[in-house]
Amino acid sequence: MLVSAILCEVAGSLSLKAALDNPAWYLVVTIGYVAAFGFLTAAMRAGMGIGVAYGIWGALGVALTAVFSFLIFDEPLTAAMMVGLVLIMAGVLLVEFGSQRAQAERDKKIEAVA
Repeated sequence: MLVSAILCEVAGSLSLKAALDNPAWYLVVTIGYVAAFGFLTAAMRAGMGIGVAYGIWGALGVALTAVFSFLIFDEPLTAAMMVGLVLIMAGVLLVEFGSQRAQAERDKKIEAVA
């Protein structure tokens, strides 16, 4: 679900750029963003925490949008931008690892009480 949310958000964002020249793309923008939030909601209903889901969604969305903007629209993608994208993804990984550790500790406490 989360991968679908990311892909829909990226499609919506890229379509927003295309819509500047051709307003028909606003339909794709709308569908992309509505679908992205629907899939993000489904990922959280399946048990993913909002901090982790939103962090991964946001970070990968930014990274993929930057890369595809470079490939499709010939927008700049400098070395400094690439370092920034790597740092964003590293931060999201730290949040994910921290979340997993907190969940494991919470599960141990629940088992100890039971």
